[in-house]
Amino acid sequence: MTSHDVGAKGSNTMRIGILGTGSMATALGGAWVRAGHRVLVGGRNAAAAATTAARIGASGHGGLTEAAAYGEAVLMALPADSAPRLAGELAPVLAGRTVLDCTVPMAAGPDGPRLTSAGGTDSVAARIAAAAPDAGVAKAFGICHESIWTLPRPAFEGAALAVPFCANTPTAAAFTAELITSMGCSPLSCGGLSRAALLESAAVLAVGVWWSGGEARHMFPSPALAPGAVDDEP
Repeated sequence: MTSHDVGAKGSNTMRIGILGTGSMATALGGAWVRAGHRVLVGGRNAAAAATTAARIGASGHGGLTEAAAYGEAVLMALPADSAPRLAGELAPVLAGRTVLDCTVPMAAGPDGPRLTSAGGTDSVAARIAAAAPDAGVAKAFGICHESIWTLPRPAFEGAALAVPFCANTPTAAAFTAELITSMGCSPLSCGGLSRAALLESAAVLAVGVWWSGGEARHMFPSPALAPGAVDDEP
C-alpha cells in the first residue's frame, strides 16, 4: 500500500477510510473528495454506507473493517462514547495508520451543553490512542459545525479557515496538516494529544454560545488590534 498517489496535477492524493455514515462523515468525506482524495465509507449498515458514498462521490463503500484498512488514514465519525471502543476492536487494522478524531464528547446540561469527558488530559482522542496504541491519532475538525465543511474552500473575512489540531506522532501531525492544506484551509498545530481535551472543551463552549444566539468568533480578536499593540502603526 502506498501512502500517497500522485494526482493529475501533481498534488498528493490520499486514501482515507471513514468510519460512520452521518453528517460529519458526509461533510468531511465530501470535502476530501472535492480536494481530490480517495475515500471509502464504512458502516455497520451496508445500505447507509452505500448511500453516503454515492452522495459524496466516494471511491467505494463497505464495512467498518474494510474502511479502516483502506488507506493511510481513518476518520472516526462516530458518537464520542463509541469511538474508543471501536478503535480497540480495530486496533490491529489501525496499526501504522493515522486515526482522525472529530468527535465532541457533549451532552445537554442545565446551563447548556456540557463536556462528558473528565477534561484535563482526558479526551476521546487520548482514549482512542490508548485503545489503538500502534496508530497515530490526531484530534481535528470537531470545532466547526459540519455545514462549514460543505464549503468548497472555507474562508472568512478574507482569511482561510484555520483548523486547530493535536497529534501524538510527527507522522500524524504532518498528515493532518497536509490534509487540512489540501482542503484550502490553514493548519493550526496546538501541540500533542495531551492538549486534545482543550479542543474538545472549546468545541462544547462554542456550541453553547451558538445555541444561545451568540457568535463564538467575537470572543477572540487579535491582540494586535488592541490600542497600544507593539505592531500598531506609528
